[in-house]
Amino acid sequence: MAALRRWRAARPFWGGLLLTLGGAEILLTEKASLKVVMHIGMQGLAGYLLPVLMLVCGLLVLFNPAQRLFYSICGVLLSLGTWLTSNLGGFLIGLLLGVVGSCLTFGWLPDQEPRRARSWRRRDRVPVHHP
Repeated sequence: MAALRRWRAARPFWGGLLLTLGGAEILLTEKASLKVVMHIGMQGLAGYLLPVLMLVCGLLVLFNPAQRLFYSICGVLLSLGTWLTSNLGGFLIGLLLGVVGSCLTFGWLPDQEPRRARSWRRRDRVPVHHP
């Protein structure tokens, strides 16, 4: 468990996970029946290519965090592109997951100290007595 926690802390885990889930969700909505599909979009390569590339960017963020800025920019552009090509971005769910995951990845700083829990911060504070 501690090894997983260290591995997760060394990379933008939640951003990569959300970007990967967004790509997977959009790929699943591509297979929806025509009664469910709101917007068919381009019935070709782009409808499948963009979510696959989102999924790949999310996995690359997880396993190669050194290049996270490039992958996050690509991820947000791919996510926004699915609005036109893939059922309104997987009925907006995949699009939002991809954009939020890309933004979390972009803002992640590798050399930042881990945050302490709030309960520990409250306990360490010196109470201020007002006269």
